[in-house]
Amino acid sequence: MKQAVRLVNGVLGTLTVLVFTILVICVVWQVVSRFILGTPSTTTDEIARFLFMWIAFVGAAYTLGLKRHLAIDIITLIVDGPAVRYVRILVLLIVAAFVGIVMVYGGYELVSKTLASGQMTPALRLPMGYVYGAIPFSGIMMLFYCVALIAEQFDPNLDENGEERSQPAPVSDDS
Repeated sequence: MKQAVRLVNGVLGTLTVLVFTILVICVVWQVVSRFILGTPSTTTDEIARFLFMWIAFVGAAYTLGLKRHLAIDIITLIVDGPAVRYVRILVLLIVAAFVGIVMVYGGYELVSKTLASGQMTPALRLPMGYVYGAIPFSGIMMLFYCVALIAEQFDPNLDENGEERSQPAPVSDDS
């Protein structure tokens, strides 16, 4: 599972950097074309808007996978011992339920209905469903990370705080 997480982290990290680079180039060109050339580019404005949406959703999934997302951890600060692990699992299950229902299912419905309606972007003439595809895509990535983070909670080499143990976990001999 750790190898799959590393692979997805690498792909999403590279995708985020690539999309952000293209976004910066589009915005710089927009400024140059508007203020230096005097003719604003309508295509780069639209590309920048859509790339910003994609980077926000893909970045949110990537951040969840790195465990750097915004978290209200007051409950895990109050409880201690094995209860911390159960609270983390409960929170991840709630996140997975939200992501599965709203982002994956709802996003898929939005994409399929938009593609079926034939709605196109004004300047680029791309199907608008491709733009909305960021929602279910990032939802699937977030579900993957939720499963990986829940599996991580059962790793015997992690302590109650989710940190690597300095020594291997003791093995009980109940025979």
